[in-house]
Formats: sequence, C-alpha cells, structure tokens
Amino acid sequence: MSGIVDFHSHLIPAVDDGARDVEAALEALRAFRDQGVTTCLTTPHFDGSLTKSPDALVARLDEFDSGWELLSAAVAAEPGLPAIARGTEVMLDDPDVDLTDERIRLAGGPFVLCEFPAMQMPPNAEWALHNIRSKGWRPIIAHPERYRNHDPRLSELARCRAAGAHLQVNAGSLLGQHGERAQRVAELLLALGWVDYLASDHHARGTPSTGAAVELLIARGAEQQARRLTEENPARILRGEGPLPVEPIERRARRSWWARLFGSEARGA
Repeated sequence: MSGIVDFHSHLIPAVDDGARDVEAALEALRAFRDQGVTTCLTTPHFDGSLTKSPDALVARLDEFDSGWELLSAAVAAEPGLPAIARGTEVMLDDPDVDLTDERIRLAGGPFVLCEFPAMQMPPNAEWALHNIRSKGWRPIIAHPERYRNHDPRLSELARCRAAGAHLQVNAGSLLGQHGERAQRVAELLLALGWVDYLASDHHARGTPSTGAAVELLIARGAEQQARRLTEENPARILRGEGPLPVEPIERRARRSWWARLFGSEARGA
C-alpha cells in the first residue's frame, strides 16, 4: 500500500521520549517512506494542564518550535522523505483544556489527539471529551486498547464514543507489541467496527509497525478496511473532515480468548 498518512509519532528531536536527535528522526522517516507512508504528522507528548499556566505553556511550545525547525530543515535537505506536519498528543490531566493554539491540534485543524493519564480510563472520561467537542474541536483517543481498566462491555469507551470521540488503535497492538491484552482488545474494537484510524505511535526506535499491521489485515481479507484506517480516514484529518465508517473485521478467536481477557466476568457479557 502507498499513500499512508501516519498521524501519531514522536519525531521532533529531544522534546520527549521519542527521537533523541535529528538523525534518529530522519531514520524513522526513511523507514516510514519504505512502508508507503507519504505524510507523517508528529505528535510530541503535551500535558493539557499547561494550557492553564501561560508561562509554562509558552516555554513548552517554544521547545516544540525549536525542535520542529531543526526537523523541517533536515527533511527539506533530503528529498523523497514523507511530507511532515505537526500536532501534539495531549494528556488530558485536566478535564477542560484550552486547544485554541493551532500548534496543539493535528496540522492546526479541528482534530486533537488525546490520551488519559497512567493508562487508565478515568471515571466520567467522556466529560473531558464533551468539553472538547463543545468548543468545536474533535478528539481522537490514542491507543484505547492499551488502557488497563476496561470492563467487559467497554462501557467507558462506549460513552466516550457517544460524546463524539474517535478511536485510533496502535498498529503495534495488532502485532502483540503492547502485550496480549492490548492485542485482544484491539481485535475486539476492530470486530465491533469502533476503530476509526490505525497509526504507529512510533518513538524513533526500531521499525515502525504500520507496514506489518497493514500486511496482517490484508492477509485476513481486510484490505479495504486497512486502506480506510491508514489512508482514507487519516487523510481526511488533513482536510478537517470526520472519518468514514470502517466495516467490522472478524476477530480470529472468540469465547476462549474473551474469557481469558476478562475472566469469569465475561460470561455475562
């Protein structure tokens, strides 16, 4: 596949736990190119609570700007790499963040990539997402399959979707790179038709997982869904358009792994 738009990565050098320097970021972009990625939005970690502290906010965004200038110059000097754009991965450590600065949002458009602290879905998580939607922005929950406190019916996640959030699964989760539980929840989300996007969450170490995940989906007869998850819907982010529906992808196993995933509680699901 070609034309993949990857909108979750950590390639701005030396600003978070992603690329340590410009060369590491370039190596990652070369690997993306070889997997058919044509556009890469890079999204450094950003604490939403900083939007309540003006001086800290300016300092953090200035740090991103400096790293972005270095990365942009290096990409411009090496033809053939994917086009790059920027946003952030916003930690919703405050339920009412200010997203008016376009540098926080994906490519400066209406979409914002979000995560919750400590890999836990907090009680009433949907209210933070409702607050974002009420201000005209569109939240995308990063790697929901990795949260550790889902109940068997994924109730909190269902409420987040009802509040207007979209879901982005990590490509590596389909390959078992985040553990069996995350893999099984990712497969369940695909089977439910809840996943809107697939992205790498690449941290400039090793090989991006996008290409292998796409090959896995194609081998399972889900090429159309793979294209929508990695090409069509992510490209719509750049145009400020919401995702198109993704047909469910039948999971590989059923009751046996479901019971292992959630224990005896799953029998009543």
